[in-house]
Parts: sequence; C-alpha cells; structure tokens
Amino acid sequence: MKPIQVGLLGIGTVGSGVFHVLKRNQAEIQRRAGRGIEIAMVADLDVARAQSIVGEGVRVVNDARQVIANPDIDIVVELIGGYGIAKALVMEAIDAGKHVVTANKALLAVHGTEIFAAAQAKGVMVAFEAAVAGGIPIIKALREGLTANQIQWVAGIINGTTNFILSEMREQGLDFDMALKEAQRLGYAEADPTFDIEGVDAAHKATIMSAIAFGIPVQFDKAHVEGITKLEAADIRYAEQLGYRIKLLGITKRAEQGIELRVHPCLVPAKRLIANVEGAMNAVVVQGDAVGTTLYYGKGAGSEPTASAVIADLVDVTRLHTADPLNRVPHLAFQPASMSDLPVLPMSEVVTSYYLRLRVADEAGVLAKVTGLLAEAGISIDAVLQREAEEGSRQTDLIILTHSTREGTMNDAIAHMQGLPTVLAPIVRIRKEELA
Repeated sequence: MKPIQVGLLGIGTVGSGVFHVLKRNQAEIQRRAGRGIEIAMVADLDVARAQSIVGEGVRVVNDARQVIANPDIDIVVELIGGYGIAKALVMEAIDAGKHVVTANKALLAVHGTEIFAAAQAKGVMVAFEAAVAGGIPIIKALREGLTANQIQWVAGIINGTTNFILSEMREQGLDFDMALKEAQRLGYAEADPTFDIEGVDAAHKATIMSAIAFGIPVQFDKAHVEGITKLEAADIRYAEQLGYRIKLLGITKRAEQGIELRVHPCLVPAKRLIANVEGAMNAVVVQGDAVGTTLYYGKGAGSEPTASAVIADLVDVTRLHTADPLNRVPHLAFQPASMSDLPVLPMSEVVTSYYLRLRVADEAGVLAKVTGLLAEAGISIDAVLQREAEEGSRQTDLIILTHSTREGTMNDAIAHMQGLPTVLAPIVRIRKEELA
C-alpha cells in the first residue's frame, strides 16, 4: 500500500524531532500503522535550514499554503504555534479535506470548539496528543482508556518550566528570581517566560483536559489562572515543615453546580506521588469512579518526547484514514450531540482548603483575634504554626491551615483579617489540595 503522505508546517525543535524519529523507527511504525508514513513536504521560512534537516528526498517550501494545496498530502502537521496564522492554516487544511495533527495547545484551548466543528463537518480528524504534557499519552488515556469512568477530577503538573523553578526554590533555598535565572541558563525557561510563569501555558492544557474529561466545550476564557511569580521561599519552607510541597497545578473537577477549571500554586501532601515530581518533569493524576486514581508521568516537552506524541497521532490517523467518520473516536471523547452544558464555576464558588501566612505583631491576643474572625466566617482550622519572633523583632509569622471552605467566604475572611491593626503585611493565601 502506498505510504500516507504528510506535510509538515514548521520544522523547529519538535518538527525536526518528528522527522528524525519517524525516519529512525519507520519499520516499527509501519508494522503498527499498517502502511508507511512519509513526510513528503515541509514548509518553513528558513528553507535552507529545513532542507539540511530533511535532505534531498523531501520538498521544502517557504509557503505553508503550498503544502495545504498539494492534492497528494493526506495529513497536515501544524507545529507553528500561536493563535494567528496557525489557526488560519489549520482551518484551510480542514476545508481542503486534510486531516490535521497539531501540538498547539494555545490554539485548541481558545479556538478548539470552532476547529472541531469544522473538522466534523468535513469528515476529517484533528489529533492533538502532543498539545498536553509532551510525551505523556494523557489525551488518549482520558479519551479512550478511561471511557468506562465518570471522571471526578484531574490534577496535573503540566508545565516543566515552573516545576523546575519550584524544585530549585525548595532544594536550593533560592528565591523566585534566582530560580528563574537558573532555569533560563539551563534552557528550561524562555527569554520571555511569561506564558509559563504566569500559568497561561498550564491553563491552555488544563482547558483541553477538562473538555475531554467532562464533555464540555473548550473554554479557556473561563479558567482561573495564577502563576508562581508571587511565591516566596519562606512559604515553600513553611509548607515543607507542615508536610507539604508547593506545586503549580492545573486542576479540573466535577462539582455539584458545575465544573472547576483552575491553575494556581497548591500545597500538596509530600506523601503524594505527584508532590515528588521534580525538575522539568510532568505528571497528571486522574480520579475515575471505577478505576480509582491513576498517575501519568514523563517528559512534558522536548524534541523527541513531543515527537513521540505527534507520531502516535499520525499512526492513529493513518489507521482510521479510510474509516467512516461516525465510527472514529470523537475529538473531545463525547459524541458532539451529547456534549454537556455544565457551567465552568467562577473561582468564588470553588470549595478548597487553604494555607494562610500572616505577618503579625508579636503580642498577646493576636492569634485569638485571627481565629475568631475565621470562626465567625464558619471556616474551620486544621493546623496552626506560630513562629517565635527573631531576637530584637516585634513581628512574627502566623501560619494557618484551614479545612475546606468556599473561596468567596475565604476572600471575605481575609479582608476582615487584613483590617486588624496587628496584621502588618498583605496576607499570603495559597490553596491546598489533598488529592486523596
């Protein structure tokens, strides 16, 4: 059978990995797919560099639309990134009847509903395993492997840059700025790391996982997004003393009134496996009603780990290339006509527990006033850690762990505590997740 023909849009870090892995493992991949998979055409602005990667047997052009217009190309792989030209090219490829494989989490998190609807109307597939957690097959697990389950929650370390920074802050005692510089020096963080450190990248990925887990449209604009830029080394030390580690988590949960979708730093019990994921690694925990808890761990970025996921999608599309579109796995796991309209809850309605750090005057009655305000708000205290004031200082840190409460209730309580004359600095609030 004639090999399926692939057009590659962009041959940077991931694109070159796709080419090399596909070439190296061609025989094994063909045995699995049932036919060969060949990159026949590449579009890249740097034609000379691209040609040096793929050699003389592959046609290289500087215009992606030439790839889309080629009637011999069966699958278009989009590795350009971003929301702009990438969206236009993906929509044009779908309109031309091409299957699409993409690693573009930002594109799908923002425009996925439109893209998947267009693909369904044209009877083509959009595959995106590489868009979340690099080489970890979490999309396939959620969409196919856990089909029997009602998913209860998903929580993941899904950004390697921030996990590396937090690991350095904990292990080396660095503050955030120093840990970020080290991440940049080692190539784990970009020169402009904003998308990573502000939580946006993780939120893109969490949005996609939420849609698949609960059968809701992708709704990035509804996600609550916080990064790690305000974390202090002191809080990481206090968390450690209390038996927790701080991780930036993407969390999506099924709640009574809707779906939670949030990215923010969390205290996680140190005994949990995910709390011990260090460096630039990724991990995702999924809780299903039948299977219980499952953990998926591995490299979340990099040339060949991400290429592994792209090629897995190529194999899936190749297998199903001629199948009846109605018999393919739906893009978001649930049949399009059966998608849920459950709302994504505003953060004020989310129920979780909290770590609070208050810088207070070292005098009698402070603890009683603070705990009294929490009691008035109906917030139960789990643990209190009061540090001795340093010699010569009249200030100290008061650490409080609470039981679960509604975020809006906690916001009001913090506002009242902040108004106490004995509270001397802005209160630090970090959410706590037991993941039990």
